[in-house]
Amino acid sequence: MTDHPPFYDDLPGCLAEAWLRLGEGVAQRRGAFHTPALATTGRDGAPRLRTVVLRGADAAARSLRFHCDARSDKAREIARDPRVALHAYDAGAKIQLRVEGAATLHGDDAVAEAAWAASLPMSRVGYATAPAPGTPIPAGDAYALPGDAAQAQGGRAHFRAVVVAVARLEFLYLARAGHRRALFTWEAGAAGATWLAP
Repeated sequence: MTDHPPFYDDLPGCLAEAWLRLGEGVAQRRGAFHTPALATTGRDGAPRLRTVVLRGADAAARSLRFHCDARSDKAREIARDPRVALHAYDAGAKIQLRVEGAATLHGDDAVAEAAWAASLPMSRVGYATAPAPGTPIPAGDAYALPGDAAQAQGGRAHFRAVVVAVARLEFLYLARAGHRRALFTWEAGAAGATWLAP
C-alpha cells in the first residue's frame, strides 16, 4: 500500500496545504514558493511573465503580497488591468499552485508603509536606481545605485506593495499512484471547491 499525504483525498486538506506552502514561501528565502511567476496583460494584450518575491500570504483574507517599482511595466500593467495570475512549483514536494485574482497597487497608504518598514535595506536599493526599470541603456552597467541607506530611502516614492485578492486557486499534487488536482474559487461572494481531472 502506498503512503499518501493527509491531503491526498481531502479537498479542505488540499486548500490548507496550498496556503501552508504559500506561507512557507514568504518565510523561506530558498523555498520553491518564495519566487512565483507573475502573469499580467501587456499594453498589446499579450501575456507578460516575470518572477516576483512573495512577501505576504494571508489565508483568512485570501490575499498574497509582493512588491514592485511604480516605474515598471509590471506596475503600469496592473494599473491598466488588475487581473493577474501567479504560478509556483515545488519539484521536491511535487506540488504546483496556480492562483488568479485582482491586484491592487498600494503606494501612499498603511499597507505600503508597513511593507516598506519591513523591507531589508538591501531590498530597498532597487527602488532608488536610475534610470527606471526597463529603460534602454547603452551598456549593462549604465545605471546608478544609491550610494548609502539615506539615498536608498529616496526609493520609497517608487515603492509599491501589490496585494492580490485571490479569486481562484488551483492545487496539483503529482503522485505515481494517481495525481490529485483541485480547484477553489471565491467569485461573486460564493466559495466553490471541486476535484479536477489531472
